[in-house]
Amino acid sequence: MAALLRGLAAACLPALALAGTFDLSGLSWTLKNANGSIAIPGSVPSQAHLDLLKAGIISEPLLGINDDLQRWIVNDNWTYTADLTPFTSTYAHSPGERALLVFYGLDTIANITLAGHPVAWVNNQFRQYVFDVTELLASPNSGDTNLTVAFESAWYYGLNVTARPDAEYFPNTANITTVDNFEYPGVRQWIRKIDDDFGWDWGPAFVPTGIFKPAYIVTLLDPASLTTAPLGEDLVFLEESSIDISKPISNFTTLTYDETAPWNVNVSLGLRSALPIFRPTITLSIPELNLTSYPIPVQSLPGDTLNPTWVSAEWTVPEGLPQRWYTHDLATGPKLYNMTVSFDFHVLVFPASISFTRATGFRTIRLAQTPYTEEEVAARGITPGDQWHFELNGMAFYSKGTNIIPFDPFYSRITTDQVEWVLRAAALSGQNMLRVWGGGMYQPSSSDVQGGLYSFYSLCDELGILAWSELIFSDSLYPINNFLLENVDPEVRQNVRRVNVHPSNAQWAGGNEIEGIVIQANTSLSNGTHYLNEFVTLFQDYLYGVVTSETTSVPYTDCSTTHGVLSLEPYVLRFLNGTPGYIYGNSERYNYDASQAFNLSTFPVSRFVNEFGFHSMPSFYSWEEVLENPEDFAFNSTVVMSRDHHPPAGNLSFPNPNAPQGQYQMTSGVELWLPTPGTADSNQTFAQWCYSTQIFQSMTMAAQIAWYRRGAGLGENNLGSLVWQLNDIWQGVSWSAVEYSGRWKVLNYELANVYSPVIVSSFWTPDNETLDIMVTSDRWSDVSGTAQLTWYDWTGKELDTMTHEFTVPSLNNSLLMTMTGLENILPNGTQTADVFLLMNLTAEADNQTVTNEQYFTPASLARATLVDPQISMTAGDNYTFTLSAKGGVAPWTWLDHPSGTVGYFVDTASGLPSNGFYLIPGIDRTVQFLLNPTLSKVSEPSPTDFVVRSIWNNTHI
Repeated sequence: MAALLRGLAAACLPALALAGTFDLSGLSWTLKNANGSIAIPGSVPSQAHLDLLKAGIISEPLLGINDDLQRWIVNDNWTYTADLTPFTSTYAHSPGERALLVFYGLDTIANITLAGHPVAWVNNQFRQYVFDVTELLASPNSGDTNLTVAFESAWYYGLNVTARPDAEYFPNTANITTVDNFEYPGVRQWIRKIDDDFGWDWGPAFVPTGIFKPAYIVTLLDPASLTTAPLGEDLVFLEESSIDISKPISNFTTLTYDETAPWNVNVSLGLRSALPIFRPTITLSIPELNLTSYPIPVQSLPGDTLNPTWVSAEWTVPEGLPQRWYTHDLATGPKLYNMTVSFDFHVLVFPASISFTRATGFRTIRLAQTPYTEEEVAARGITPGDQWHFELNGMAFYSKGTNIIPFDPFYSRITTDQVEWVLRAAALSGQNMLRVWGGGMYQPSSSDVQGGLYSFYSLCDELGILAWSELIFSDSLYPINNFLLENVDPEVRQNVRRVNVHPSNAQWAGGNEIEGIVIQANTSLSNGTHYLNEFVTLFQDYLYGVVTSETTSVPYTDCSTTHGVLSLEPYVLRFLNGTPGYIYGNSERYNYDASQAFNLSTFPVSRFVNEFGFHSMPSFYSWEEVLENPEDFAFNSTVVMSRDHHPPAGNLSFPNPNAPQGQYQMTSGVELWLPTPGTADSNQTFAQWCYSTQIFQSMTMAAQIAWYRRGAGLGENNLGSLVWQLNDIWQGVSWSAVEYSGRWKVLNYELANVYSPVIVSSFWTPDNETLDIMVTSDRWSDVSGTAQLTWYDWTGKELDTMTHEFTVPSLNNSLLMTMTGLENILPNGTQTADVFLLMNLTAEADNQTVTNEQYFTPASLARATLVDPQISMTAGDNYTFTLSAKGGVAPWTWLDHPSGTVGYFVDTASGLPSNGFYLIPGIDRTVQFLLNPTLSKVSEPSPTDFVVRSIWNNTHI
């Protein structure tokens, strides 16, 4: 029986479509709980919750309070069983033929049996598994024809492990936290499983289980039966591949690449063959460049199907021949090439080969972490300390972006369309970097590679977005023992190899927020050095060694938030070993005191800020997807508050007893800075509350981004700001810019504004009544333009206007004006509550016209003397809408598209995303709604179903 598995594309082969690749999704699966009281049809790939949903046993897990009501599923063991007769009845086993059982993802603790024989016990969601099951199929036990995967409750497994007398103790006290607990406490650091499956402060805890990625049986041909030339795939199974493109290091102290040197293309293949293969070769080609290597001799294969044999080839591509890959906002943007890899060999007298083609790109990416020189400090006014920024193709650039979390609690139902929409939302809002948070999942390459199910890195490659990648360790110290290290080694290697081909990958960080935890433990606990030594063992030494042995094209850092390094070669972490007043590493900011939201002195002065955020409600439309009763549609209803997991309960208490704190933080932000919602219509009031929390979130994020971008031209030389967070995992309170359904929050439109290449920003210091207005540019060349600053009152009357010409150096600022004293700042005869400043900018950058619009309000909008804006909305063709303010100014004018639609609004003049703007009498706005027909449940919404609102509607119907 011939085996055919083309390259790494096996993950989505249809059942029985190819003779030697049997797709296990084509079998009839049964799912049972531990005592057999539930027995329903199962499926692959899937997870128990999803199969229970299909069978009508449960309702949609994201509905209402199902995250509590369905906890019984977590407490049970679930077994998937399928009769292999459809395979074995056509499987004519011969002595030389081999059969491989391939699982691309098992979630998580499971015993596998086949034909009555044990195959393996597995315990890592992040690994792919391949087992030679030839002998098991040939000798079924007592006529057993089943394949069974019996999953143990991950929660109970964790409890059992932590109850062992040799389990390491991790103290959590009032003074020290060594592991952050959310809902299911104290177990996730012992299990190689998605961390947030056990709960997080922005999502539910379903602790899913199942064969969550595709699975196959692959057969390899019996060479004794060869009478004609075989296909290469009949004889060799390509289990893994790595394509790593880099340049040689010119300085090992700084790990700087020689940008003038040729490109090194390193290709490694993990192969299994049923027979020895001698003198094979690898040939590499890039058709677009008319480049083909000579056949490169590689290691022979021993004919071993128990373990893969690795063969490697190196190819040199001349510098200057391939166009370099850049992010979408820099230079020539993302350029990809198709690279074909062919493994060629002979069997008996017959030639054979296997080949595959992958899209890739040529770029260097470096993380600068060594000290600024004395010359740079003196010449550029940089605060002494270490660098911490990325360089793309040898050039420092400003990283603008957000953090991503898993796209759904259940991996098996995530789609490429869903993910592509979120990633395009990032690109459209000016983002050039996404941080793949280290408490979720290793994101897949594409839907057809190693069981990916959906595409991620391939989309980032195409869209020109860098992906800061992380190993899955998050917010906890970890027990260091051989059991963990031996499990993690193949996990990390498999994922690093797979991702190597993607030019969008920016780095591998060892984990999320752990360095700060271990520093606290080291300074607070009497045995703190024990935990510090364990951290060094895992994140400085072990994982660094594993990652750097598999790639030379991207940097490694120990942690998402770090104090940096004392040395890159050898790799030695800095921790707290620094000079006072110097700046090291990167930073975060979370301040939930809304009174400090715009206090510039509370913003970090940092080289790079990789997390900062504030939570908000999803829209009324998202709540409609999950709330079941009219009384639920209220800001502090039981169900709404049950979906606020900030601060987390830390245990299984339901509803979250700490939710009132998170709710208060949002309400205080609205009450301090916006009119407090309250109307005679309870649904409108709730909708305005949801919208207002999003406005406050947007305002405080925009203020911080402007501050950090301003730092590019100051002593901190800040070259990165990544907002927490981009996407949602469900419909609930979160820090996201895009809701679960794909609907943009106010924040994503504001990111499009404040992440524009050239922006105008105001910086207000109330203590001394000083207003600075600056233009900031992240371009690689000088930018010149004009800024118009115009004061208005809230009736829309123009009071004063100023024009400023400017030129901004590369990655720098230009100060337009600085004024002190309200009597000098405000138009004559006005008070702070009566006026606002409209700031418009027009500049030429990269041979294009760039515009930007921002606002400065000297008083909180909660105190502003607003008047009825009397907004009129006129619908035109193709979902265009012209908005006019007939009365007064409408701050934060917002259009909602109807329920069941997914899309976004653009300004018809600029083509840029536009929503949540100040609508001024005499200055009409025309926007167009661009519908996503694939994700929208309503394909032709009525224009009359679009809704316009502003903060005036917080208190007026």
